[in-house]
Amino acid sequence: MATSQAPGEGPIRPVSVSLHEGTIAALKARTGKRGMSAYVEALIQRQLERERLRELIEDAEAEHGPVDQAAVDAKRAILRGDATSSADAA
Repeated sequence: MATSQAPGEGPIRPVSVSLHEGTIAALKARTGKRGMSAYVEALIQRQLERERLRELIEDAEAEHGPVDQAAVDAKRAILRGDATSSADAA
């Protein structure tokens, strides 16, 4: 029985994908010819992580209800240093 590999794990093997010429040119300009595979691998891994995060958020919202956007905005401001926490304000 074959084991399933997580993104970024397992042996590397070539695959064929079709891209627009303009996309290929921009990719080569950014990465050089030899860096294309690593760049595309990183992009795909990032997209898979985002999709999995979206699924986790949807599952949590289905179980607990939608998030309070004002609370999210307040936490985001704290993380960005745009606001002081309530403990700092006291």
